[in-house]
Amino acid sequence: MCKYLIAHDLGTSGNKATLFAEDGRLVKSVTHSYGTHFYNGNWAEQDPLDWWKAVCACNHRLLDGIDKTMVAGVAFSGQMMGCVPVEKNGELLRSAIIWADQRSVVQERKLRNQIDELAFYHIVGHKISASYSLEKLMWIRDNQPELFKQIHKMLLPKDYIIYRLTGEYVTDYSDASGTNAFDLLKLRWSDEILQAAGIDPGMLPNTYPSTHIAGAVSRQVAEECGLAAGTRIVIGGGDGVCASVGAASVTENVAYNYLGSSSWIAYTAKQPVFDPQMRTFNWAHLVPGLYSPTGTMQAAGNSLHFMKELFKDGLSGAAKERGSGVYQLIDELIAASPPGANGLLYLPYLLGERSPRWDPDARGAFIGLKMEHTKADLLRATVEGVLMNLDIILNIFRREADITSVNIIGGLAKGAPVRKMLADIYGIPACRLNYLEEATSIGAAVTAGVGTGVLKDFQEIHRFIREEEWVEPDDNMHAKYEQTKQLFDDSYFALRDIFARLAEV
Repeated sequence: MCKYLIAHDLGTSGNKATLFAEDGRLVKSVTHSYGTHFYNGNWAEQDPLDWWKAVCACNHRLLDGIDKTMVAGVAFSGQMMGCVPVEKNGELLRSAIIWADQRSVVQERKLRNQIDELAFYHIVGHKISASYSLEKLMWIRDNQPELFKQIHKMLLPKDYIIYRLTGEYVTDYSDASGTNAFDLLKLRWSDEILQAAGIDPGMLPNTYPSTHIAGAVSRQVAEECGLAAGTRIVIGGGDGVCASVGAASVTENVAYNYLGSSSWIAYTAKQPVFDPQMRTFNWAHLVPGLYSPTGTMQAAGNSLHFMKELFKDGLSGAAKERGSGVYQLIDELIAASPPGANGLLYLPYLLGERSPRWDPDARGAFIGLKMEHTKADLLRATVEGVLMNLDIILNIFRREADITSVNIIGGLAKGAPVRKMLADIYGIPACRLNYLEEATSIGAAVTAGVGTGVLKDFQEIHRFIREEEWVEPDDNMHAKYEQTKQLFDDSYFALRDIFARLAEV
């Protein structure tokens, strides 16, 4: 009989649970939303009990009418860089401080004063930043000392759920590599960094490969969680790295581009890639022995959504008259503007920027506006600006690897004009995969399959996905974009000081 694999994608807005057959068929998918508490400007917290309720509810819905005993394994794709402190019996001590929280800037500064930042980068593969779990744990120590004394373990979001299911305190190498405390080459917690941070290594969970079976569902929680007692729980990985598997980036030099609200470019390598300017970062891959060098920008699809909202009334009315969707109309408008958007540039820094700028003060800007520019030009320039920003990241990796094509996933990749611009700007063929928004779930499901022995290895990803479309670059267009890219880069540096001064206004 066919066995099943379950993937839980524990995201920021909710949990998405997906049931796959062992032959790669997507059988069923359900979601359960939960909220985020944003306050004090840049603080962001979630209640891990909401995660647990979401996972349980999803299991019950997912397995309605399914023989639970045929589930070979469950694995997780989890939001990364969180901080979930629990006491000795696993009870929560406070709400989780999630990846979006930026409160620990003082702790970031303290850590930077204790250790050379470039040396730090070469240990963990990331810059020192308030975004990461270590700095958040330091914040609790410095601001909630009585609570800190009660902490037995700091868990990551998906690993809190694994504890609830199995009673084990574990994490995997990929999620650990998003804490700012994990030695990427030695694949263990870094004594040097934890000493600089003043954190006891015993507060962190044991680390294992993503395919490690953490344990089995206990009888005590089986009925509540909706799984059969004894169901094997495979750790899985951080969501960004699960996406690498789901995008078929499981062998050396295979690159992919996720195009969603934010966007990232990553590829698979035998060693971390250390950029001298620290513009990119590295995860441990789900595939044992490999790494995922990555660069993430903040406002990709967010930029196009921002423009859609600005033009909302006109676009909605026109789309309704034509009987089409708004994004279908946007695609047509983008295609109507020529490459280069009639000399208009867009800097896509609506939310500051991570890669490649690492500039929280950066701002969005249109450069070169003229009276003759149209709505179509603004929309096209928006997407071109996003892709030129991503091209800088891609070129960092091209210095280290022979990247000859890129797989594309994510909602923004649905538009044919976007896919064509991407191939022309990058100058390499782009492959659209059949699942654009399921990559993280598929990555977790494959990990569950490999961990339980249902799947031989990560090459079995090709049971789950297929190549849907190849888009070839136009050499002439690529040459023209090469000239525009330099103007794009120069524009940011010309405005960088202005952005910093605006941040003080």
